[in-house]
Amino acid sequence: MSRDLAFALRGVGTAVGDTFALRDVSFELPTGYVMGLIGANGAGKTTTIRCLLGMRPIDTGEIELLGHRVPGPVALREDVGVVLDHTYLVGDWRLAEVERTLRPFYDRWDGVRYRRLLDEFGLDLRAKVKDLSRGMAMKLMIAVALSHQARLLVFDEPTSGLDPVSRDELIGILGDFLIDEGHSVLFSTHITADLDRIGDYLTLIHGGRIVRTGTKDDILEAYRVVRGGPDDLDELVGVQLIGARRTQSGAQALVHTEEADLIGGQVLVEAPTLEEIAIHIGAGVPRRDPDPGAGRRRSGTSMSTRGIA
Repeated sequence: MSRDLAFALRGVGTAVGDTFALRDVSFELPTGYVMGLIGANGAGKTTTIRCLLGMRPIDTGEIELLGHRVPGPVALREDVGVVLDHTYLVGDWRLAEVERTLRPFYDRWDGVRYRRLLDEFGLDLRAKVKDLSRGMAMKLMIAVALSHQARLLVFDEPTSGLDPVSRDELIGILGDFLIDEGHSVLFSTHITADLDRIGDYLTLIHGGRIVRTGTKDDILEAYRVVRGGPDDLDELVGVQLIGARRTQSGAQALVHTEEADLIGGQVLVEAPTLEEIAIHIGAGVPRRDPDPGAGRRRSGTSMSTRGIA
């Protein structure tokens, strides 16, 4: 087990019913970085996270989490926090009851910090969980995670459905937490604008397989967007068109950068945005060996969950 890794999945596979499976999922995050896990709905992001946290058994491969093989010791839950796209807390609990209920499960629980964070986030101890807005509920779950001093924060679609102000506040909270180089973040999302600001590494997943993994800069450099008239992309030779989209007025697709030099004529070739990569990958991509990539130093965040042991 490596102390330099926040987590690693190596050749992970698991079947989900008869219709979906993760196959040979491999990617890793060094400690102190932010990893964005990008894919369309149904691509396998949540299943991957459940496997990472020991909430779902795997059929093949191995998983390492904060220096422990998964499933790990019960104490590992102290170091991992989870923020889902919905609250996992009882709706009738007041925020003061949230602390009283969760405190016995965490040896490092800091009640002073919990109350200070609620105050900073504009949350009232007397409020009930069910009466919180989506953005406020997200802040509550972050406060819980930071109060038991988690080292790895796992977000599963946290900004889905949030208004722009709440999304901006969430990214700001993460930015403050990322100052500590011992913290790391896994941020699963299909909203790429969030990762433009905080992502260090990116992993693209489609159909239960890893399409590519590496630094954000490496991912952006790996692809090009090609645009042309309705028929301009039909006769390209030696070029794989990823997620091609055609209308009566034009056509657009993603291609691998090394193949862009094969394109000439009236076709426009441009550097893609992260959103364009996500859209075209989500529409369909040929299988390709993942790129391990290298990284850029930074930091992360954390929170609370069950199922790690």
